[in-house]
Amino acid sequence: MKPITNTFVVVASDCPTPTAVVPMAKAESPTIAVIQYELLTGKPYAMTLEDLIFATHVRKLGLSKAEMKSQADAIRAALFAKSHPCMRASPLPKRYGWGVHHDSKGLIALYAAESPEYRHFAAGGDGVEVVPAMRSKRAG
Repeated sequence: MKPITNTFVVVASDCPTPTAVVPMAKAESPTIAVIQYELLTGKPYAMTLEDLIFATHVRKLGLSKAEMKSQADAIRAALFAKSHPCMRASPLPKRYGWGVHHDSKGLIALYAAESPEYRHFAAGGDGVEVVPAMRSKRAG
């Protein structure tokens, strides 16, 4: 998987919220949005997209840290045997109002749509390529 660098994903044009909302679990197991939010806000600029996909997958499987460590190579190989969508398809910029910054090393951080940092990156600040999150509904 090729790292995405110097890119900012702005919220989708049909995002239902004008400001960032913290995603909440709806059932016993957390949603993709909840897991991604927790991982990215817990340690901004600590994970690449590939790291995030792997960590999210492992959490959804419910593996312990020991199980994950012992099976990491096999899980990673099986997981990345197929392609995965980028952060443009994540529920965070599509439905929850979070912009996603990929820095020069491909490390990711979230920015609330109402924040000065979001406005800076959305305007192409620091020379980032600005791309929109995917819309939830087809234009019609």
